[in-house]
Amino acid sequence: MYRTRSLYTTAGFQVHQNIHWEMLTDDQCEAIVATTLELLERTGVEIQSEAAQKVFAEAGCFVEGSRVRIPSAKSEWALRAAPSRVTLCDRFGKRAMLLEMGQAHYGPGYTPHTYFDQTTGNERPFALADVETYGKLCQMLKDIDFAMAGGFPTDVDAEIAELEEFKVLAGATTKPILQNVKNAKQAKAIIDMAAAIKGGADKLKMDPFMALHVVTAEPLTLGADALEVITVAAEAGVPVILSNELVSGDTAPAESAGVMIVALANSIAALALSQFVCEGASFITGGFFTNNDTVNEMRPYGSPEVSLLGAGYANILRYLRIPSLGFAGATDSKCSDAQLGLESAMSTLTAGLAGNNLIIGAGIVESGVASNPALLVLVDEIACETRRIIRGVEMDEDRLARGVIEDVQPAGNYLATKHTRYYFRSEQFWPTLMNRKRLDDWVAEGSRTLGQRTQEKTEQLLASYSLPTLDEGVAGAIDGIIESAK
Repeated sequence: MYRTRSLYTTAGFQVHQNIHWEMLTDDQCEAIVATTLELLERTGVEIQSEAAQKVFAEAGCFVEGSRVRIPSAKSEWALRAAPSRVTLCDRFGKRAMLLEMGQAHYGPGYTPHTYFDQTTGNERPFALADVETYGKLCQMLKDIDFAMAGGFPTDVDAEIAELEEFKVLAGATTKPILQNVKNAKQAKAIIDMAAAIKGGADKLKMDPFMALHVVTAEPLTLGADALEVITVAAEAGVPVILSNELVSGDTAPAESAGVMIVALANSIAALALSQFVCEGASFITGGFFTNNDTVNEMRPYGSPEVSLLGAGYANILRYLRIPSLGFAGATDSKCSDAQLGLESAMSTLTAGLAGNNLIIGAGIVESGVASNPALLVLVDEIACETRRIIRGVEMDEDRLARGVIEDVQPAGNYLATKHTRYYFRSEQFWPTLMNRKRLDDWVAEGSRTLGQRTQEKTEQLLASYSLPTLDEGVAGAIDGIIESAK
């Protein structure tokens, strides 16, 4: 279409296919990695599991009690052995998320114990029914790629709450599920439930539609529960995510590079364990990094440091070719206001441009205290805008539009051309929440704010939701697994 020159292009013609921030140069990344490897070899990490200590010892690491020192050669071997890309499928086995080359995928968080009702402005305890709400919204929202619980249900037994979450999410959405777990017992139960849904453990290995998520919140320390989950996942052949939760100036150095080094030491030690257990085991890492606000005595979720540290860590993981997890779409705001929009948009854009493969946190408000599903709906639109920016300027002979510009001539109009009709939809972002109407039209439609429009869309999505539930036999098998885990 509209070609005016040879089909042959200049040799070595470079194009930015996707825009990503390079917060750190390769030299900076190399310095951080080298420092981390030295720490792992010289200082070591606390490995609070006798079974894991034995695995490290048999792999040739130095073990003295709970302190494990990992020779640099062993760390470097593990980094080479771990896959540089991980694929997650939907429930039916279709490839849904390719965690590679800075491809960003967005979803909700999982930690709040409180549910924020945007319509009334009131809060109440987060319930299992709210997990279903999040699952339904994740299914309906085009730019939300995976599901998480959205919060922690307080109306079920805390010992099996994660299992109940997974059952609800598996029945509410066909998209991949990231499931947080507390310990190996929960991890095994979740794997058994996922295998029942897929029709067998081998089918789950071939087309994993879930990943186990486990947290470490201490510097140079991996707790027994996290280590056992990583081991279980490696043995079962399912992806596992180790998420660091560190606070600069508290559980990590105040300087940004120091935070990343401490996190990387945790991540490499966990990655090494997964590879010692099963070479080639799928491993993802990253985390939530924040600062210590001593004035307000809290740890912010919407501060620029959250985005800064997350983007820097994503840069390091991309340098090492390790699939990454970041945090975005959350806010310190207590209601649907400008602060909520600003903080969620800034972090969503930053996390996407940083090249995080999995980005959790959408829907979290009040500095991690409460969960607001309307914010998940808003982040869906912000993620769509972010992807348009990341896509950048595509370049080929047709898009250079030399021929159509010549056809239209100076002072002409491009609206009626085939070229415009062909690219009209794909080249532009088309909002569903952002308002572009004239003032008179906006007033005539009720002068609704962004918060009101978002709440209306949330309610419309839930009202129009339709999805077949799990097969009765599968649901019965899942109930049996949950019962046996009590």
